[in-house]
Amino acid sequence: MKRFLKWLPFGKVAEVSATELHRLMQDGAQPGLQIIDVRSEQEFAASHIPGAINLPITRFRKNAVAALGLNNTQPVITICLSAHRSIPATRQLSSLGLDCKQLQGGMLAWWKAGLPCIKAEP
Repeated sequence: MKRFLKWLPFGKVAEVSATELHRLMQDGAQPGLQIIDVRSEQEFAASHIPGAINLPITRFRKNAVAALGLNNTQPVITICLSAHRSIPATRQLSSLGLDCKQLQGGMLAWWKAGLPCIKAEP
């Protein structure tokens, strides 16, 4: 049962605000910051944070996570649209010993703050 609870898309996990994440990215306060976007490939292609890599939550398996080659000495930030899909991703990565937080409010908060994105060409 405990294993199942990690996949619930609600509850508390460690978070970082959009403005704080942007600051960390800009001033190098967190060198090696690893950003994992767990939205679908289509959502990611449409707009994502510079430097983020995409691993949809629907494909979040141990071997897929291992294939990312995450550095367990560097912080990880998980991102989704509204900070629901990233909750189980944050729990899964934390259970692997990674220092992991989710983007508070997800991409909706990032866009609302007017922070930089890589967008698909129309």
